[in-house]
Amino acid sequence: MKAISLENVFITPTSDTEALRALARRNPSMAELRHTLADVPFNTAYDFFRAMAKDRIERGEIDRAITIIRETDALLLRAGVDEGARLDMHAALMQVLTALQIEQNDYSEALVTAATTLSLLSQEPKRKDEPFLSVLGSLLYDIAFLHGERSEFKQAERELEKSIKIFERLAKTQPERYGSAVIMAQNAATSIYRSRVKQVNLLAHYQVATSTYLQMVNSGIEDSMVRLVDSLYTEGKTLAQMGRNREAVQYFTRALKYLTKMNPVFDLRQLEMSIDLGEALLQVPASRDKGIHLLNTMLHKATKINAEEAHRRIVDILLNAKSRRLDILGLWHKIFPK
Repeated sequence: MKAISLENVFITPTSDTEALRALARRNPSMAELRHTLADVPFNTAYDFFRAMAKDRIERGEIDRAITIIRETDALLLRAGVDEGARLDMHAALMQVLTALQIEQNDYSEALVTAATTLSLLSQEPKRKDEPFLSVLGSLLYDIAFLHGERSEFKQAERELEKSIKIFERLAKTQPERYGSAVIMAQNAATSIYRSRVKQVNLLAHYQVATSTYLQMVNSGIEDSMVRLVDSLYTEGKTLAQMGRNREAVQYFTRALKYLTKMNPVFDLRQLEMSIDLGEALLQVPASRDKGIHLLNTMLHKATKINAEEAHRRIVDILLNAKSRRLDILGLWHKIFPK
């Protein structure tokens, strides 16, 4: 099991969930389940669904756990539950679903679900009650894992810092429930910080390498341009992961310039590099339209050279750009205004 928020040692269960467990074993009707959930405290329901999800993971039944969460969420969105309690549970179920999707290695869908959950929480960003904070703290912990997997360490570190502060606040009054979450988030932050330092060191290495290879190209040394392209491209990807997209655009552009000079015939390497450039352009407001135009052009080129995987990637990027459903940073500022 991955280091996600569903571990028992993350938020220690402190409520009696036996009644809900017994109900689940009887395979109740949707109406009975809805009325029962409406009557139990938030922590009891949250502990129950977290434990259910963990149990299903251990039994190799993640798909079934995801189905249960989705069906329960659809049920609660209907009439019959208090508006405030319904929204709290809706956000909690979406947070659990995010963790399940991470465990399933479906990181793209997990980011979408996480953005949906953040959107729900951002509707009432000034809340300081336990249901709001416990869901937000857990969600930030899981989102940090996702950004860490994408080597976006600066963002992951920022999310973990907020998660730690949230759980420290909760642990002041309930140390037995939230104390371990503080420790786990701190451990994750330490690991992310070390990874970010390595990333910065890697960037410095490629900056030196790029300068060296450029001098070699200017001196006419054989094969130096191949190395220069690789170095420029890797530097661009590292900068993009660090959120420095304006600089990434410059390095992707330079890499493509030299690559095209070496090989005028459009190939898969140029396609992949152009997609990275287009994605970086999208992240800079002033060049967003250029990014969309470039990616649409690459969509046609991907079709021509039968690059199906690249084609799918472009479609996903364009869909996300159109819907803005993955605007984690924008939702972040709604919850944590400066």
